[in-house]
Amino acid sequence: METESRNRMAFLDDELKTLKDEGRLIKLRILEGSQRPVSIIDGKKVVNLTSNNYLGLTTHPKLLSAAKKAIDDYGVGTAAVRTIIGTMDIHQELERRIARFKGTESAIVFQSGFATNVAVCQSLMTHSEDLLISDQLNHASIIDGGRLSKAVRKIYAHKDMKDLESILNSLEARRARRKMIVTDGVFSMDGDIAPLPAIQDLADQYDAFVMVDDAHASGVMGKNGAGTPSHFGLTDRVQIQIGTLSKAIAAIGGYVASSEALREYMVSTARPFLFSSSHPPSVSATCIAALEVLETEPQWVEKLWKNAAFFKEGLKKAGFDTGASETPITPVMVGDTKKATEFSNRLFEEGVFALAINFPTVARGKERLRTIVSAGHTQADLDFALEKFAKVGKALGLI
Repeated sequence: METESRNRMAFLDDELKTLKDEGRLIKLRILEGSQRPVSIIDGKKVVNLTSNNYLGLTTHPKLLSAAKKAIDDYGVGTAAVRTIIGTMDIHQELERRIARFKGTESAIVFQSGFATNVAVCQSLMTHSEDLLISDQLNHASIIDGGRLSKAVRKIYAHKDMKDLESILNSLEARRARRKMIVTDGVFSMDGDIAPLPAIQDLADQYDAFVMVDDAHASGVMGKNGAGTPSHFGLTDRVQIQIGTLSKAIAAIGGYVASSEALREYMVSTARPFLFSSSHPPSVSATCIAALEVLETEPQWVEKLWKNAAFFKEGLKKAGFDTGASETPITPVMVGDTKKATEFSNRLFEEGVFALAINFPTVARGKERLRTIVSAGHTQADLDFALEKFAKVGKALGLI
């Protein structure tokens, strides 16, 4: 009976073989110690070009101190969802600080950036007469949020404003009960920036509202890292700003920064909010401290952009294709799954960790290594990484 029971799952062997044959089987790398610009991964010291720790705040003394104090003051967890007894005063303080940081009336925090996008799409797009219009290269969480909504979904070609307008001008759009345009602020695989002013102008013209996912822009772009609406001077016009607390903020979670009415509505309707326990208080304290650092220590954002410009230029001079990147996310285009994986593995052997991004995360033929420098990298770190990129790239015939 036991053997028969196991055999019902034997299909997994075939699935795993397919993944392995296609070069898509993921083996987890193990980080030993803290997330740093130079890290110990799988027992090897490497220049870390794969972390989202943009500003190096995972080990900032102010964040460490805030987390430790919160444990002493509040304990290690809440043991409840927000709507029962899981809302502490520190959770509300974080939401007030986020709203101030983003320049909005209010904010609400979720357990992750993924859950945040799902919650907004699912909570606002509740009828078959609603229309959700999404950029072709939006994050997977937006795609899944759209699938969980009741709305009709339309995809416009990446950053193509003519295609977006044609959807907004369609009969289906004119008859829609609600229209929401959703875009990443900074696109996570290519590092390019959404044309937010043009998107907002079209939204105003065709009576739609805009949701921008600023996961990779929060803490990176705009005043004190306030994001793409701040960068473009659109804070008062963009209706919904999404951000994450797990990248530049260096902790975990996501948030919606918008109106007080949207906050009240989501408290009562957003399923990820209603059915997930709230953050440990140490996480909220860490995030508050990170926002304080952003507002008082601008040197971290300045160093991030200086490092990004230097590394990007070095890759280009070596002959690599960095795609359409405009931000610290810099892809190194390869165009083949097995070669991208080999490139990543050989760089690791040389002391540089740059992860291969393959199908289905990106389209076939668009495989690449995605690099992200941080404010914590030194000139020596980046020089070393560029030297190894050139060495391995030449050996593989990529340059």
